[in-house]
Amino acid sequence: MVITRATEYAVRTVIYLAQHQKNDIVLKKDICRTQEVTPAFLTKILQPLIKVGIVNSQRGVGGGFLLAKDPSEITMLDILQAEEGQLKLNHCLVDADFCPRDAYCSAHEVWHETQHEMAQILGRYSIADLVRREKEKLAFLKKQTG
Repeated sequence: MVITRATEYAVRTVIYLAQHQKNDIVLKKDICRTQEVTPAFLTKILQPLIKVGIVNSQRGVGGGFLLAKDPSEITMLDILQAEEGQLKLNHCLVDADFCPRDAYCSAHEVWHETQHEMAQILGRYSIADLVRREKEKLAFLKKQTG
């Protein structure tokens, strides 16, 4: 399973928005420039995040985007599910009637356990955590080169 480019850019954009002051509206052009994304693609990736209440948009002169929630309340899982839908690794985990072997299939158990663990891990990491980690890594790199 590979996440889509939209999800990758959505994560990066939410991290970028979280690096700004609360309630600061970030201009679309600034997001596009810093995240190296076209305006049309940015609009596409932000629509699901707006729909689920992770991001707000402000129209008009001086309009742009801002987080609708505190970064500590947004997880990687939230973004992934907004962009990709419910996390499901296999068809048998989506529809209980998909496969008649589910009752005895040992692979089904592995798919289920893997999906559960993956959701747990993604749900453990908030955007606030990722912002903090990025700052630490940038500070370390600056020390190494400075």
